[in-house]
Amino acid sequence: MLDFDFLCGRETPSVAGIINPGSEGFQKLFFGQEEIAIPVHGSIEAACAAHPMADVFIKCSAAASSMSALKQPTIRVVAIIAEGVPESDTKHLIAYARSNNKVVLGPATVGGIQAGAFRIGDTAGTIDNIIACKLYRPGSVGFVSKSGGMSNELYNTIARVTDGIYEGIAIGGDVFPGSTLSDHVLRFNNIPQVKMIVVLGELGGRDEYSLVEAIKQGKVNKPVVAWVSGTCARLFKSEVQFGHAGAKSGGELESAQAKNQALKDAGAVVPTSFEAFEASIKEAFDKLVEEGKIESVKEFTPPPIPEDLNTAIKSGKVRAPTHIISTISDDRGEEPCYAGVPMSSILEQGFGVGDIISLLWFKRSLPRYCTKFIEICIMLCADHGPCVSGAHNTIVTARAGKDLVSSLVSGLLTIGPRFGGAIDDAARYFKDAYDRGLTPYEFVESMKKKGIRVPGIGHRDKESDNRDKRVELLQEFARTNFPSVKYMEYAVQVETYTLTKANNLVMNVDGAIGSLFLDLLAGSGMFTKPEIDEIVEIGYLNGLFVLARSIGLIGHTFDQKRLKQPLYRHPWEDVLYTK
Repeated sequence: MLDFDFLCGRETPSVAGIINPGSEGFQKLFFGQEEIAIPVHGSIEAACAAHPMADVFIKCSAAASSMSALKQPTIRVVAIIAEGVPESDTKHLIAYARSNNKVVLGPATVGGIQAGAFRIGDTAGTIDNIIACKLYRPGSVGFVSKSGGMSNELYNTIARVTDGIYEGIAIGGDVFPGSTLSDHVLRFNNIPQVKMIVVLGELGGRDEYSLVEAIKQGKVNKPVVAWVSGTCARLFKSEVQFGHAGAKSGGELESAQAKNQALKDAGAVVPTSFEAFEASIKEAFDKLVEEGKIESVKEFTPPPIPEDLNTAIKSGKVRAPTHIISTISDDRGEEPCYAGVPMSSILEQGFGVGDIISLLWFKRSLPRYCTKFIEICIMLCADHGPCVSGAHNTIVTARAGKDLVSSLVSGLLTIGPRFGGAIDDAARYFKDAYDRGLTPYEFVESMKKKGIRVPGIGHRDKESDNRDKRVELLQEFARTNFPSVKYMEYAVQVETYTLTKANNLVMNVDGAIGSLFLDLLAGSGMFTKPEIDEIVEIGYLNGLFVLARSIGLIGHTFDQKRLKQPLYRHPWEDVLYTK
């Protein structure tokens, strides 16, 4: 509709608003080259109040809202695109519309079009067809049909032999259309710009006979060229239901032949066949031109409709740079893929969380011992009690009544060099020292001179005779399953030296994961040295801690909400107040 508006040279769109029950806001759409925002309203009443000048309501579904629209004082026309509307509902709509001087198009209609002015829905088909039919500017012919598809055909036919359509209507193919052929013929008869009328009926029903009576009574004084399709029905031995619900002859009077004869007898121009319809239209138009009743239409070239970028790209007419690059997943096919592996294959092979991390983080399927190690790291680091800073922050936030995401993020934001975020640093420093051939003594002392604590070494609660059980479990798994543990063994040697300085300078879980992940990357044979350096630099290893600890922080959030804990206030006796 907006493309047609632009084609016709309208300065403003014909669409005032969109009704989407329960929703409000704006819908972005193109009006020519310009992107505009069409208001979206949650109810018919709200839309009518906001747009009192809008008088056409286009409905794509049930009849209930159509009745609501008819009851709005500003609405004059309701077009019902929907098919399958119960006949009883349609009858109620028709009765209400007629008693209140309103118009119903449909049900089961494509709508209508006023050339050069307004288009309902998808009337007249594609923009190319609209241009070919010269519907971007008004002609002199009023056209009405039951069929939307045949309307498109007749728009082409009329454009070939006349100056084109002034207005075209498809009343719909249901048994009880909201408006009749004669309703629109009589309306066309009162429009000065319409000089002749073309009607396309069909077998079934008796709508055409009201037009016959109107012509006989002299209510129509403009030339009427009419044809009722369905003459082939007599070739069938039994009664045939054609495409429309109403296209079924209920007796001789409802046959196409009887209707055509009645129209001809009343004074309409009726061709001998549909094939002769075009010639009859041309003859009637040419006669009006000869009589000087039709002036030539001033032609103009309509503006081109800008092609949508996606359509132009698909057709190979343009190329456009992408804004995002993704190499880990693809959702464009029949099923999502992780690093090229289809989701169905992931399930069929029984992949676990470690395998998914392997695909999405490392873009390859690592050996099972590697993915098992990743899963162990997640399990061991999921939580470390309510007293650590991350859990404490999450608990306080949850007790303040905040939502899950806010509570989780408040805990995650504490992760850094002092809490859980030393895995990358541990891996980085251990790798640099080992690769440079530094002895544990040289490494520790060089760090001391720089004023840097050795990441991965030191624990608040654990000592040499009370090691962190998580560290022992990780080391045991690696010694059993890894092809090489050279970085871990180097870290153990560093720990041996640091313990000579203080009893709590034991390897912590950051140091264990950092050193063992180096062994995983180097020992698997699936990563080059530059790739390993990049993984450590980017922060992959801290990502493991973030992922794992999120599980525990979510648990603490749920725990506090389940316990219905009140707002937390820190006890003043636990604060040192000083001047």
